[in-house]
Amino acid sequence: MSVGRIIRTDADVSEGAAWLAQHDPVLARAYAATGPLPLRRRPDGFGQLLSAIVSQQVSTASARAIWGRLQDAGVDTVQGVKALDEAELRALGLSRQKARYAQALAAAEIDFDALREQPDDHVIKTLTAVTGIGVWTAEIYVMFSLGRADVFAPGDLALQEAARVLYDLPERPKERALRQMAQNWSPWRSVAARLLFAYYRHAKQRDGIS
Repeated sequence: MSVGRIIRTDADVSEGAAWLAQHDPVLARAYAATGPLPLRRRPDGFGQLLSAIVSQQVSTASARAIWGRLQDAGVDTVQGVKALDEAELRALGLSRQKARYAQALAAAEIDFDALREQPDDHVIKTLTAVTGIGVWTAEIYVMFSLGRADVFAPGDLALQEAARVLYDLPERPKERALRQMAQNWSPWRSVAARLLFAYYRHAKQRDGIS
C-alpha cells in the first residue's frame, strides 16, 4: 500500500497551500494573512518519540532541560534507556510515569526505518500500541517526522482554536468534528495543519486569544 505524497521541501508546502487556497476561501484568507508556511520537518526515530514523551505536560523550558540531561547521559537511544532502571531515569528528571513510558518505548523495539514505508494508519497503530504514546503524538510524528502530506491531528488545541476563529464557530470544534472538517482538506491535510498552526500564532498576536 502506498504511503502517498511526502512533504520534503518548502516547494511541497507551497503547492499544498496553493491547492487549499484554491479549494477553500476561508483557508485562502488565512494564507493571505500568514504568508509562506514553514516546512516543519523533524527527524524520525526513537529519539524524536522519546523527546515527545519528555515534553508531555511540562513547560518548554523544563522539557528542554530534561532532554538535555538525557542526551548528555546518552539516554536518547534504545540502548541508553535499557541500560538504566526506573530510579536512574527519574534521577535524570523523568517522572515515574514518564520513566515507565521511556522503558515501554525502548522495549517495543520499533523498526523506525520500516515505518517510513508503511501507510499512515499502520504507523499510527504501531506507535499508539506503546504505553505513553497517544493518537496526537503519533499523528504529529507522521505529519512532521515522516512528512506525510495527508495527515491531521484534530486533538490539538491550537488547531481547534484556529478553526474556531477562522470559521467563526461558537466554540472550539471537538476532535471528532474537526477530523470531519479536515476531510475537505484532503489530500493536503498536513499542509492545512501547518496553515492553521501559523494562523493560530497570527491570531494570538493580533487578538490575544488563548
